[in-house]
Parts: sequence; structure tokens; C-alpha cells
Amino acid sequence: MSWKTSHRSFYYENAPEPDVPTLLPHETAMLCIDVQNYGMVQHEDPAERARWEPFHTRMRGTVIPQMKAMQERFRRNGIDVIHARIACLLDDGRDRSLSQKLPGWNNLLMPRTTEASQIIPELAPAPGEIVVTKTTDSALTGTNLRLILSNMGIRNLIVTGIYTDQCVSSTVRSLADESFFVVLLEDCCAAGTDELHQRELEIINMIYCHVMSSDELVGLMGLS
Repeated sequence: MSWKTSHRSFYYENAPEPDVPTLLPHETAMLCIDVQNYGMVQHEDPAERARWEPFHTRMRGTVIPQMKAMQERFRRNGIDVIHARIACLLDDGRDRSLSQKLPGWNNLLMPRTTEASQIIPELAPAPGEIVVTKTTDSALTGTNLRLILSNMGIRNLIVTGIYTDQCVSSTVRSLADESFFVVLLEDCCAAGTDELHQRELEIINMIYCHVMSSDELVGLMGLS
């Protein structure tokens, strides 16, 4: 099954196959979202460690290697790689959005200089690459990324990162609302569970983005 027919929701179950997009290199960028040290820490509690083990297995076995390979391909072909990360500008986190202040798992207090807020070494920005710091889920609404993309003439975003059903989805939706063309690489993303990951792909596919595999994008763009 190809990207044209996979990950279909109820709304698009019987929709015609989409046209093959034209992704010109100078109008396209890869966006890497929130693959930071905090997300790769193993839980001390054995029950929580076991609960999160499938996520860490997917990250180490699939997502990080695939993202790294795609970053290298984009750089080799002269296509911009842009990074977004969650971090607050104030140590007490007063500048965070409400969604990051509410009690619960999403309550993230990570000042920008802390080790937890840094992008993991395997996917670290190359010299000169743009890094935006956000205090919201969406990399578009929480930063000046919209202006940056406009100034650079970027119309197409290849989105990767974590978590599929949270910051990735929020960014994809924001980009679509601003009339950017979005491709989400399904093997370069992860959610807390595979069920959440797959469900979110189905929800956002064909309306906010087109979900593809890395190999499908490489073939479509003719990346070396």
C-alpha cells in the first residue's frame, strides 16, 4: 500500500488518490521537532519503564536512525534542515503556554540552558542551521518560524519528530492553516504508543498533510 491509499480516515475512505506533489528543493525544508534529551530518559519506576519501553524501542530502532539519514540526505542535496525544541526562556517557566503549565504529563518546566532541553546528540543541528525555541506545542505559533519560512521562500515542510499526537500534530495543523504544504514522515515520528501514533496519522492525513515513509519521499524527490 502506498502513501496515496494508506492511513485513510472515515472522511477520506473513498476519496480519489492525491496528485503527486512537486517539492522543489529551494521551496522545501525538513522540520525536526522536539527530539530532546528529556524524551529519551528512562523512567526509574519499573512499571513506568516497562510501559514506555515500546516507545524507546521505536525511537532507537526506527525514528532516530531514519531522521538522521534524512537529515544527511537533505544536507547533501542542499535542502534546509530546521530544528524546533521545547524550552522556556525564564527559569520559573512563566513564559510557557497554558498547556505546558497544567498539571500532568505535559507539564514541562525546562529552561533553555538545561541538559534536558537540548536536542539529542544524534540529531544535533549542523553548524549554521536554524533552531527555534518554543513554549507552545506548535512550532509555528510559538516562535517566529512563520516569518523565517516566508523570508526564505519555503512553501513545503517535511515534518519529523515527537510526539506524533501532540507537538507534531499541532505543528502540522498550524502549518496547514497557514497554507504550507506538509508531508509527515511516518517512520520519523513516534507517540507514547503505536496505537496513538497510527491513530493520529489517520486523523491528520489528507487534510492537514500527506503521510509518507522516508523511502517514498526519497523516491518522489529524487534525493541522492
